[in-house]
Amino acid sequence: MTQNLWTSWPSREALGRMGSPRSRRMLAWAVRMLVLAILLWGAFSANHVPPWGAVAAVATVILAAAVSWAFFHTTYAHRLVPSLALISVLLAIAVAAQATGFRGPALVIWCGCGISALERMPLAAALPVASVALASFAAFNNDVWLTTAATVVGMALAGWVLRLDAEARGSAQRLLAQERAARAAEAESAALAERARIAREIHDVLAHSLSAQLVHLEAARLLIERGADREQILERVVAARGMARDGLAETRQSLSALRGELTPLEDFLTELVSTADGAEVAVTGERRPLSAEASQAVRRVAQEALTNVRKHAHGAKVRMSLDYSEYEVTLDVRDSGGKPGELTGAGAGYGLLGMRERAELLGGSLEAGPDEEGFAVTLRVPA
Repeated sequence: MTQNLWTSWPSREALGRMGSPRSRRMLAWAVRMLVLAILLWGAFSANHVPPWGAVAAVATVILAAAVSWAFFHTTYAHRLVPSLALISVLLAIAVAAQATGFRGPALVIWCGCGISALERMPLAAALPVASVALASFAAFNNDVWLTTAATVVGMALAGWVLRLDAEARGSAQRLLAQERAARAAEAESAALAERARIAREIHDVLAHSLSAQLVHLEAARLLIERGADREQILERVVAARGMARDGLAETRQSLSALRGELTPLEDFLTELVSTADGAEVAVTGERRPLSAEASQAVRRVAQEALTNVRKHAHGAKVRMSLDYSEYEVTLDVRDSGGKPGELTGAGAGYGLLGMRERAELLGGSLEAGPDEEGFAVTLRVPA
């Protein structure tokens, strides 16, 4: 029910056919056809009218059917005045039928008006209309008073039950529509989150790979400017080519990660430190699978930390440790300190910021700064 019981209409979902099973719709049409058949039979079976009167009676039945159809549409549109006018026309047709000797069709129309008013109109208008219709039925019905009273009460209860049933069906339709909208919004949000994750993966791969290549290419440029020998320059160019090859491999790995095909994290870190001089890795705690986002965060932070060591602490030894605790996993990367390279200013300088943002998106944290020997990067993410 709506908030204002007396002046509010049944919802359009309740008055419409949407959400009704086919069996229910077929039953409703069967009832309508039965009522129409009763009215037509009453028009044709009357012996007290001439043929032209029977034709007029049939035309009146057709008019009543058209007015009923219009009443159903005006109530669906929540138009009170046209609805009252149409049901008044139906009541007048019933009075005319009673006055001309068509008592059966008149009783059927009064019953239909009373039930339909209770089912489809605001109660403030439905109760007077139903009272007039059912009172007319009771006044002209020839049954004993007890049978008539029981019939009137039964029809009133039928109209009320139909109203409650329609409202329940309408509420179910509204809840279903809200659920569908919520699911659509959830799917859209998930799609946006996935797009953001893909964008972060692509950014991190390109930023790491291109930054490393820039380090070696910038070194090659400085060597050329200083007139270094060919072997030194070639060494830097070959290193840049290796970084490009590694970047391609990382890109393929990221695509595999997006498809859920990740290599074990410990194997990745072991392979990563094998490419760096003076680097070692240790894994502690009970190893367990991590979510794709947490695993990728650890991988990217490890890569970025080693890249920063190459750029800012040339020749430093690196100790990398991965610790599995009960509720989180911690990656700690520390270098022993080294002389600043000639490429200290190379790169965009967004590495630590990107790592910190990645950690915070997962509900973790990242700490980076100098320690007693060199520089330390510590990542903690829930796992």
